[in-house]
Amino acid sequence: MPRIAAVETIHPPHKLSQNQTMDFARNLFQDAFSDIERLLKVFQNGEIESRYFAMPIDWFKEKRSFQEKNDLYIDFATNLGAECIEKVMSDKRLKVSYEDIDAIFYISSSGLSTPSIEARIMNILPFSSHTKRIPIWGLGCAGGASGFSRAYDYCKAYPKSNVLVLSVELCSLTFQHEDLSKSNLVGTSLFADGVACALICGDESDASKTSELSPYIKDTMSTLKPHSEDVMGWEVKDTGLYVVFSRDIPNVIRTWLKPNVDEFLDRNQLAGEQIKHFIAHPGGKKVLQAYVDALGIPLSKTDVSRDVLRENGNMSSATVFYVLKQFMQTKKDEGDLGVMAALGPGFSSELLLVEWRK
Repeated sequence: MPRIAAVETIHPPHKLSQNQTMDFARNLFQDAFSDIERLLKVFQNGEIESRYFAMPIDWFKEKRSFQEKNDLYIDFATNLGAECIEKVMSDKRLKVSYEDIDAIFYISSSGLSTPSIEARIMNILPFSSHTKRIPIWGLGCAGGASGFSRAYDYCKAYPKSNVLVLSVELCSLTFQHEDLSKSNLVGTSLFADGVACALICGDESDASKTSELSPYIKDTMSTLKPHSEDVMGWEVKDTGLYVVFSRDIPNVIRTWLKPNVDEFLDRNQLAGEQIKHFIAHPGGKKVLQAYVDALGIPLSKTDVSRDVLRENGNMSSATVFYVLKQFMQTKKDEGDLGVMAALGPGFSSELLLVEWRK
């Protein structure tokens, strides 16, 4: 089984409290809604206390062009992504050098770049020029879990390989100053910037020869809900990316997710009570509650996800890395099982079964 050898995260430079962003939204949206104070409760009720952004809050007070925002995305994604990779690779316990990295999966949905960001990073860090590049765009919040799944597939095919999965999401740089819709108001209350990187190693990699207790990926499952394109995603317009964020997302989760999880567990001959850890992408407070309702799990199993949401907001694909990192920093018993779950545009889900073992 491929081993998740390391997960690291870094914060973009500007930390803002939820009260600061609520005041910003009040000033921007108050002329569009007569009941603005009622609508602003979405900031207070979302259980988010702070978030991190690439730019200071004053930068968002003016209209910005798509080019300006995307140029910043390329610059920040390249430099913050390189910094996060360096954080992973500096861990001497891993016994992996840059030359040992066979492939880089780059995950993002919040900016555009050709050549893609991992190519730019390879010009900064001493990777082999033969390292394979697999950029994945458009999976939104599901992208982080999907990146782990595709790295699992790669390591199963090439068991001696070492693979980096890098997620850079700069959601704030998609902000539309002129969009005074409720969807944009909700997005303003929820989304944030985050950067994360994981090292996945195949069974025959030297980095998998360790006595350290680590999560190993046992199985994965991807599922697409047919004809659900309007649930979540982007509308691409002249000034950039406009958020599509259906109010029905929690209901979709309640009715659609449980059969997926049941199928996934059944094919691994497991029952829900055997899953000790729930490594959930925290799309928001209502999404986490929908997980609890759909799967019949105790609310306490979402504690780590709630902690990450409270301190960081929803960082799209990067968020599940932050959740997994917290799980990996706490004591686990050998044989513990966990399910990693994330939902994204499509509408789609990505599920992984992990086992802590030596």
